[in-house]
Amino acid sequence: MTLVALVFWISLGLLVYTHLGYPLLLWAIARLRGGGEPPQGSPEPLPDVSLIVAAHDEEASILRWVGSTLPFEYPRERLEVVVVSDGSTDRTVEWAVKAGADVVFEVPRGGKVAALNAAVERARGEVLAFADANSIWQPDALRRLVARLADPRTGYVCGQLRLEGEDGENQEGLYWRYEMAVRALESRLAGVTAGNGAINAVRRDAYVVLAPDRGQDISLPFEVTKRGWRAVFEPRAVATEQMAGTLGAEFARKRRMLTGAWATILRHGMLSPRGYPPAYAFEIYSHRGLRYVSPILHLIVLATNLALLGEGPVYAVTLAVQLAVLGAAALAPLIPLRPLQVARYYVAVTAAGAVALWDYLRRGVPRTWEKAEGTR
Repeated sequence: MTLVALVFWISLGLLVYTHLGYPLLLWAIARLRGGGEPPQGSPEPLPDVSLIVAAHDEEASILRWVGSTLPFEYPRERLEVVVVSDGSTDRTVEWAVKAGADVVFEVPRGGKVAALNAAVERARGEVLAFADANSIWQPDALRRLVARLADPRTGYVCGQLRLEGEDGENQEGLYWRYEMAVRALESRLAGVTAGNGAINAVRRDAYVVLAPDRGQDISLPFEVTKRGWRAVFEPRAVATEQMAGTLGAEFARKRRMLTGAWATILRHGMLSPRGYPPAYAFEIYSHRGLRYVSPILHLIVLATNLALLGEGPVYAVTLAVQLAVLGAAALAPLIPLRPLQVARYYVAVTAAGAVALWDYLRRGVPRTWEKAEGTR
């Protein structure tokens, strides 16, 4: 086998492994181990919880978000609703106060993570819960998150996000269901490798103050794990959120998020095995490391495949498959069939990862964000 062929098959194998092989391997491990998630307790007395949202120009949604906390199945005297406005230029603060949030304050525009850090300093809760201003939690969601934290080994828990509005060209809902299934399996092994900004909670003594240019979703679970806690997934703690309506909006969101993910990988030690349990390191490399380099692997597979044409019929077949996926993506705007839309979504988000790497190498990670429908 030539060097080019070896590079082709290794790259192709890594792509298949990270997207299909890894979830199947997790499933097999879960079957062999048996059992499931550990029994959940109900801590008594229930801890004080601070539910925090960082908002930038969210006057259109903050009233609804604060109001959505009223039906929570959690003692109101033990729940503190905190809204921190990240340099809003509209009436976000005014409407949050009128809606009845317990703590409302403004910070200079510095980005979501900086605003969350400031809110944690002001919050009184033993448990810190975080939401997005456009996510709505089911009434029992907070109690279910807190129940998972009754296990003294658990420092972080994220819930399940259900996306609404899947009838358009954006196929994020399909991907998100796949991602939730993987996280459920990771939670049974060593813990989740990424969280969810729309619905998560952490013990106060497990909270890590992150640099403003880091993403809480991707950074907090592995930082908590490195400090000896478990980071788990609770699928019965459910929030809903409107999905980005167009693939263009989804591409922009992925590009922004993945820019931060590249910073986490290249600068903040996500791939450093020091401090990880072996099983968690296996998850990090399989799910995060390989997933984020998949755009590069795709380019390598395509380039080496072209170089190997004429070396055997198998290379004609593999090239035909790659061209078929690209062709399906190109046809999707003209022929709105689900398989074509899925192909277009996959190509778009893969390209977003490559563009995000270029963005990071050129100018680093932007600290601020613009509110967007479907943002997580």
